[in-house]
Amino acid sequence: MPKMKTKSSAKKRFKVSATGKVIGAQAGKQHGMIKRTKKFIRNARGTTALSAPDAKIVKGYMPYDR
Repeated sequence: MPKMKTKSSAKKRFKVSATGKVIGAQAGKQHGMIKRTKKFIRNARGTTALSAPDAKIVKGYMPYDR
């Protein structure tokens, strides 16, 4: 069997922690910051762990990062 390929877009955007959680950037901070509240922008700094359904999808894109 040939090796499975990792999605290049996923390896650039996500990483898997030591406990197996998928870490990614906070959602909703790419554009349109004028309409966002200051509280939202403040709370959406840094990275966060993805929810279980989203993490399952991303782990399928990165078969060797488990």
